[in-house]
Amino acid sequence: MTTSNPSVDDVRRWRRHLADERANSRVFHDLAARRHGEERDILNALAEAEERHAQHWVTLLGDHAEPAPRVTLGHRVHAWLARRFGLLFVLSLLQRSKAGNPYARDADASSSMVADEAVHEEVLRALAARGRLHLSGNFRAAVFGANDGLVSNLALVMGMAAAVDSSSIVLTAGMAGLLAGALSMAAGEYISVRSARELLAASQPSHGTKDALGGLDLNTNELELVYRARGMDPDHARTRAADVLGQIHLRGLTPDDAVPAVMTDADEQDAVLNPWGAAMASFGFFAGGAVIPVLPYLAGLTGYAALLTALVLVGVALLLTGAVVGVLSGASPLARGLRQLLIGYGAAAATYLLGLAFGASGLG
Repeated sequence: MTTSNPSVDDVRRWRRHLADERANSRVFHDLAARRHGEERDILNALAEAEERHAQHWVTLLGDHAEPAPRVTLGHRVHAWLARRFGLLFVLSLLQRSKAGNPYARDADASSSMVADEAVHEEVLRALAARGRLHLSGNFRAAVFGANDGLVSNLALVMGMAAAVDSSSIVLTAGMAGLLAGALSMAAGEYISVRSARELLAASQPSHGTKDALGGLDLNTNELELVYRARGMDPDHARTRAADVLGQIHLRGLTPDDAVPAVMTDADEQDAVLNPWGAAMASFGFFAGGAVIPVLPYLAGLTGYAALLTALVLVGVALLLTGAVVGVLSGASPLARGLRQLLIGYGAAAATYLLGLAFGASGLG
């Protein structure tokens, strides 16, 4: 570890680490102030760890620690988001920032700091996972709806523009695609969520089962079969059933969990959605995405000018939606954005070529 006569590069690097640690500590404190219970305690503990790391760099820097180093633009963005947006968004950004663990290659960082940074990434991943579980259902409907609207209607507009020479026909086709697609998405999402809720309801114990437990024979104990059918091993099922029937026969009490329900993680996620809410969200997000390719035609543009404008607008929208998915999933926003862009443009190019192949006169 360098402790005396540090070079200019050493001082610059240490000051950058100091700025990062202080900025992270402020972000964690800002997030903790908006939470409660266990999450608040965890976030405050992370902030305290960052302060310990900051003190390490202050000690190394000595007089070079002043004036306080300026916070980077990235940390300013994190702090701003922490005060204005949801916990998941900020945690996902912080999780990604910890993934590189810059201390792993820095001889001036202590071994405990290297370990801390690696563990902090996992703590952030675990905290973000809670939010992702609650977000997944509605977020899925929103992202799928918006991206389907963008890609399908851009492809439709491209194909029609290549096949006919009338901008009014392209606009009509685009609006028809918007309405038909939005209604189809809404209907599909409603049926999907409603079916999931009905399947979940079919797995719940009947009302009469709990009342019938008092009449079971202690020597045969049919309740054991229920537990085994629900996934318990035979020994555990036998012990649990005997305990439940013992409470019923000896004390006249029926535990609330005497007859367990069947519910998987997927069921829990789908069950929290309201079918009508999911349908309206899908309709709105699909329509919002599908209207973008037809905006140039609504504005009066025609021919290649309208088509190129639609491509640019949809490209920007695909990059943004892909980047948001990347941030929330802890992946690279740029990589996810480019993936969305390539898929969307690939579909549009395919339909454009088909339009040229089967159209009568091409662009007008």
